[in-house]
Amino acid sequence: MSEQEATSSLWDEFTSPVNLILVFFILYLLYKIVKSHFETIEPAAPAPPPMPKLQKDMTVAELRKYDGSDPEGRVLIAVNNIIFDVTRGKRFYGPGGPYAAFAGRDATRGLATQQVAGSEVEYDDVSDLSPDELAAAKEWEEQFKGTTYF
Repeated sequence: MSEQEATSSLWDEFTSPVNLILVFFILYLLYKIVKSHFETIEPAAPAPPPMPKLQKDMTVAELRKYDGSDPEGRVLIAVNNIIFDVTRGKRFYGPGGPYAAFAGRDATRGLATQQVAGSEVEYDDVSDLSPDELAAAKEWEEQFKGTTYF
C-alpha cells in the first residue's frame, strides 16, 4: 500500500459525516468545560433577616393590625385561639391573596367550614360547629404547628 493511499484513506475516514459530528461534539464539550472554569459564581443575595417573634396574647382588635397592610408586612391568623405568624406565606394570606380574608383574624370557623371568610365578631364562639368541623379545625391547627415556615 502506498503512502498516498494511506494518507487518502485516513483523510476519507476523518472527513466522514459521523466522524465530523463526533469531532465537533467533543470540541463543544471541551469548550463548555474550559468555559465553566473561567466563570465566576456570584453569591446569592442574603435572605432578609427574620422578623422577631411575638410572644404575647392578643385581643381580636390587636390581631386585626397584622393583616399584612402595615409597613412591616406581618401577617397573623388565629386558629383555635392560637396565633400563627404566616408572614412567609404572605402571597396566600396577605393582601390580594386567596386567603386574605383570614389575615389578622380568627380563621377557625372559616377553616372548619371550608369557607374563606374571617370572623367579624369580637369573639367567635365555635361551640355551634359540628364534631367533624371541630376536627377539621384541629387538623388545620396541627398543620400550622407542624409547618416550619410559620
